[in-house]
Amino acid sequence: MQQNLKEPSLPLWFIMATTMICGAMVMVVEVLGSRVIGPFFGVSLFVWSSLISVAMISLAIGYYGGGIFCDKNRSPKYLYLIILAAGILVLLIPVVRGPVIKLCLPLGLRLGTFVCSLILFAPSLVLLGAVSPFVVRLAALEMGKLGRTVGGFYAISTMGSVAGTLLTGFVLILYLGVTKIFVLVGFVLIALAVFYFVYIGRKYLCLLLLVVPVIGYQFTGNTLRAVPLAGGTVAQVVENLDGHYGNIKIVEYKNAQRGIREMLVDGCVQTGIDLRTGQSVYPYPYLLSIIPFNMNPSGKRALVIGLGGGVIPAWYEAQGVKTDVVDIDPHVVRFARDYFNFNSSGTVNIEDARTYLAQTREMYDFIVIDVFTSDAAPAHIVSTEALALVRQRLNAGGILALNFIGRSGGDDFVAKSLFKTLKVHFANVEVYPCFDPSQPGIGNQEIICYNQPREHLHANPLAAFAVHPSAKTMVAKAYAWKHAAVMADTGIVLTDEYNPFDCYDAATARFVRNWILQDTPFEILL
Repeated sequence: MQQNLKEPSLPLWFIMATTMICGAMVMVVEVLGSRVIGPFFGVSLFVWSSLISVAMISLAIGYYGGGIFCDKNRSPKYLYLIILAAGILVLLIPVVRGPVIKLCLPLGLRLGTFVCSLILFAPSLVLLGAVSPFVVRLAALEMGKLGRTVGGFYAISTMGSVAGTLLTGFVLILYLGVTKIFVLVGFVLIALAVFYFVYIGRKYLCLLLLVVPVIGYQFTGNTLRAVPLAGGTVAQVVENLDGHYGNIKIVEYKNAQRGIREMLVDGCVQTGIDLRTGQSVYPYPYLLSIIPFNMNPSGKRALVIGLGGGVIPAWYEAQGVKTDVVDIDPHVVRFARDYFNFNSSGTVNIEDARTYLAQTREMYDFIVIDVFTSDAAPAHIVSTEALALVRQRLNAGGILALNFIGRSGGDDFVAKSLFKTLKVHFANVEVYPCFDPSQPGIGNQEIICYNQPREHLHANPLAAFAVHPSAKTMVAKAYAWKHAAVMADTGIVLTDEYNPFDCYDAATARFVRNWILQDTPFEILL
């Protein structure tokens, strides 16, 4: 009893501030989770499901364990020791990220994502979950009305979570980047604990704890890494940016013979060019450009949805076709201009493609959709309602070209559903796969959709245009492998109401993520 009397009094305002700050930090850590593991596991529905599940499990354990602990240890100092430990654990996340991800990659997409999230984020979230029962216990002693106290503090915690979510998504990610945000979160939690021990407990030596975040920052590493590879090639991260829509990296591979520059978004290669010629080193941009143009050589207007490095609109512009661009990420546009010499006589629209298609009154001879990645298929762009908007924006004789990452064989429900949906709006749906369709495989499939008769296709349209040597063979093969899209009973017409792209595309996501890890150095993705 004497011990409790000697405990320093804890002001109610400070308890409330503690509640709000910890609630905010929970959501900052949760929102950042996808940026930590996204370059390796993607940002699909499976990844978000794992992150949210781990957060909920961790908080539940924290609530329950914290309730038991605070009943046995009623001193406020234990609450702030918990917060101090949570801050230190948050600081460790960017430090241990690499080894943990390496450990979890062999577990596959679903289990690997869950286990990785559990190891990286659960320890700090469990401790932050323990804060809620502790502050309720402390405040109930001060206020005397349990129901009002519990309700009030959960409301404060929730408002803190809202603030943390908005602050992270709208401000912190853009201006600080992931690593610095973790350092900031760790600093805030440690500073909160230090404030208690210094201001309330008069333990001034605790001020030295504020050095811990500074030390932690020194171990986070340089994000502009250079990695030596076989054959004298050096991979160098030229710029690394965490934007609102994903992590964007510009990576250069150079040796004595050649140099290649790539744009990566969440680890997926969006564009790759030869530094000497500016040509794409990948085959699919040629197929999305040359084939539609040869089918409609008199076309004068094009719309490219999904800019990447801008090699597709640049190709159309070189043929005298005025090309508009739609991309949701302004940083992609800046990177395309700064690193890939993108320039267009048309308009560059920074907005969602579906919104643009619904609002614009422009008409086009070519529409190119290049927004597919391995694991975050834009379902709202390929529903029958969205494709109806695309069809409305095409002139007579207009052509839709779509880059799709999918599988060959009879079990690709997503591809068959996409083909069936396209067939609702276009008489002809043809596929140009960048892999042998007679063998099981996964890769880029360029889909060309049009309503004019088939005989309008020109013979050997590839011969008249320059193609980079590294892509030339595959471009020729893809043209030779062209086939009409196979309609099957297993596919469905994709709608806004029912569009299970993420759920059925897991095999493709796993394959492409493994492909990325084989072709891109692990250190570059960190």
